[in-house]
Amino acid sequence: MMNKVVTFGEIMLRLGAPDYLRLVQSHQLDVSFAGAEANVAVSLSNYGIPTDYITCLPQNPMAEKCLRELRSYQVGTSHVQRGGKRMGILFLETGSNVRPSQVYYDRDYSAFATMSPNQLDWKGILGDTRWLHWTGITPALSENAAQMCRQAIATANEMGVTVSCDINYRDNLWNYGKTATEVMSELVAKSDVILGNEEDCEKVFGIKPLGFDAEQTKGQVEQTSFASVCKQMMGRFPRCKKMVVTLRGSINANQNTWSGVLYDGRTFMQSRSYLITDIVDRVGGGDSFMGGLIYGLLTYPDNDQKALEFAVAASCLKHSIKGDYNQVTVKEVESLMAGSVSGRVKR
Repeated sequence: MMNKVVTFGEIMLRLGAPDYLRLVQSHQLDVSFAGAEANVAVSLSNYGIPTDYITCLPQNPMAEKCLRELRSYQVGTSHVQRGGKRMGILFLETGSNVRPSQVYYDRDYSAFATMSPNQLDWKGILGDTRWLHWTGITPALSENAAQMCRQAIATANEMGVTVSCDINYRDNLWNYGKTATEVMSELVAKSDVILGNEEDCEKVFGIKPLGFDAEQTKGQVEQTSFASVCKQMMGRFPRCKKMVVTLRGSINANQNTWSGVLYDGRTFMQSRSYLITDIVDRVGGGDSFMGGLIYGLLTYPDNDQKALEFAVAASCLKHSIKGDYNQVTVKEVESLMAGSVSGRVKR
């Protein structure tokens, strides 16, 4: 079986206020595209992993521009569905110093959210696939999107395809009458690799590290605090083979600490911790981590520590790049891992 990775979710038009302006100040907006699962596909494609991205887009010029951009990164789009009336939109204003970045969604009734679950032939899509990746954003969008996610995961399980999940909880998206806990529990239970940030497991599943308060970290997140979270998650979801948590310590909008931990059921692994200063764009940071992690797990199948370090280094570099996509190469990530790129690393 080839190493092809399929990702499934919505891609949006990203309209960003330029030069640290607030949206109400802006007379023009920077145009790009944004979507957690598309971001993962682009990262993997940059690393030389074959990818297919599954979504639905309307028939209009912005959707065509989006597809051309994905293809320019060698992301497969042959299974992209066409239909619906609009793309979802993400409005972004980039924070600075004590003012955090803000994201505003306009994605109701998008082409993706309104597509029919019967549109997708998952057996055909996954026929030459080794890995399927989904995020908690997808089942949050609509009942139909949740059903498609359910079908994709069930088919992958039947076909022996590895399934990874980024919990990626977004409170403002769960608006169709179901809670994240009741929908996500079934889907996460059928996933082999689970990723969450320092708050996802608590907000969706009520699992949290003792004595941890994200608001009180002052930029320093103790990695060992999350060993209990990983063990509780694997106890609740016994199919899970690797539980991974990204750890962000926010000093201010321009300066964060960044690291991660991985638990394989036996060993609790901790990454190096990076101090990231002068952040250009942190949106897509978790997706760049996931892209790096999938690459690492496929490329270093007997070295989870190296896979974790690759993911953290890749996502550290993403913070220096404007836009959702992580525009880095394997060589650049490996250089940072080796310490041959200038920057401040906490050992």
